[in-house]
Amino acid sequence: MTATSPPVSRFAVHEHHEFLEATQQALASASLQLALSRLGDALAEGNRKAFDLLPGSSLLRDKARAIKDHTLAHLDEYLEQLEAAVKARGGHVHFAADAADANAIVSQVIRERNVRRVVKSKSMATEEIHLNAHLERAGVEVTETDFGEFIIQLAGERPSHIVGPALHKSAQEMADLLNARFGVHLSCEPAELAQFARGVLRQKFAEADMGITGGNFLIAETGTVVVISNEGNGRLTMAMPPINLSIVGIEKVIPRLADLPIFLKILARAATGQKMSIYTSLLNGPRRPGEADGPEEFHLVLLDNGRSRILGSPMRESLFCIRCGACLNACPVYRKIGGHAYGGTYSGPIGAVITPLFDGVKENYHQPHASSLCGACQAACPVKIQIPELLVRNRAAQHDQHVTPWGEEVVYRMWSKLIGSPQWYRRLTRIASRVLPWFARDGWLTRLPGPLAGWTRCRDFPAPAPRPFHERFREINREPLH
Repeated sequence: MTATSPPVSRFAVHEHHEFLEATQQALASASLQLALSRLGDALAEGNRKAFDLLPGSSLLRDKARAIKDHTLAHLDEYLEQLEAAVKARGGHVHFAADAADANAIVSQVIRERNVRRVVKSKSMATEEIHLNAHLERAGVEVTETDFGEFIIQLAGERPSHIVGPALHKSAQEMADLLNARFGVHLSCEPAELAQFARGVLRQKFAEADMGITGGNFLIAETGTVVVISNEGNGRLTMAMPPINLSIVGIEKVIPRLADLPIFLKILARAATGQKMSIYTSLLNGPRRPGEADGPEEFHLVLLDNGRSRILGSPMRESLFCIRCGACLNACPVYRKIGGHAYGGTYSGPIGAVITPLFDGVKENYHQPHASSLCGACQAACPVKIQIPELLVRNRAAQHDQHVTPWGEEVVYRMWSKLIGSPQWYRRLTRIASRVLPWFARDGWLTRLPGPLAGWTRCRDFPAPAPRPFHERFREINREPLH
């Protein structure tokens, strides 16, 4: 690994107007479709089974939701408590208003400590602020140490999934990438690939001047950063380099250490279907006398980047998210187009909610519409975020900000007038119930015209009943009771 920027993939950046093109590319990729089908079979099914086997799982999820709700209602108090606890343990706390501020804080620490090599554990917050590119431009060597993140860094891509950043790549693609980059001859056996990456990364850990992590939770009571992973890289990133810096969104705070087990029980089940993640690391500031490992210096960067603005808005509930990826695994849209088509740091249903909030409604027009509003995301969410409602709110914001294309606006207005008029609605449903069944086969339409053809390209559409419900309802009411 060198400090030079990796090659940029065709998936690396997508502006909002390229969304439809990106979805077509995703749908046309046989390897991606295979990977996404496996994702649905494995992670989504694992999520359901894991919660089914957890006694009182619904009540536990309600408790986690209540903790998040309470914490956000008193966020200023808990952030002050967190800051005091971190400083009491010898750590440094920095508040970053936005991505530029956060990158400047990291750069200042790096310059003052003459850091040349950085190792990182997987962190969506650092992806959000584009930290790697910022440090590489400054000549700092940055190495991602999560295996999936390591692979996509070599490929010059962004994560396609919150939990599994390289889920879109097959083992053969990973082997080809490592062979080309390092001049080796690895097979596509997962154990062989992991062993090779382990050897490369262990050397990076030994040479690193600084470790950078994110954080799954911040505990206000104790000043603790909690990092959860299924690989040992997170713990090594926190323990081996002399300096550790954690960049964490302000919404990740929870009040007490006693609250943590509630989230540990639901996070792993929601993310991967496990009862518990393999590594749960708690960092309580710099190493103290008598301790065998840990950093000599600790910095916590608390990232706002629009969160405080969301906190005071009707979209506040989006800050409940614990970044488990369960909504992605359940979403029928994500499972067809993957993560890169969304174009932002966060993908899937929760990405369609928060990306427009972070980066602008106009710049991310398509994301809130990349949903059938079926509710599978809400059912899978471990803290029961009402994602479909938030998506509708984002769509309404587009209308309020005059972002909706005029043609679409006209269609929606016509449809609103239609369904608001009982007479016209009954006339059209009567026509549809008389005409469309002629084109149906066994009660299903196999081909729809015009822009509706996309639906029947992958599935059939139920034909209208021969007689509308309101006609049948009147007849039933006229029938005498026996």
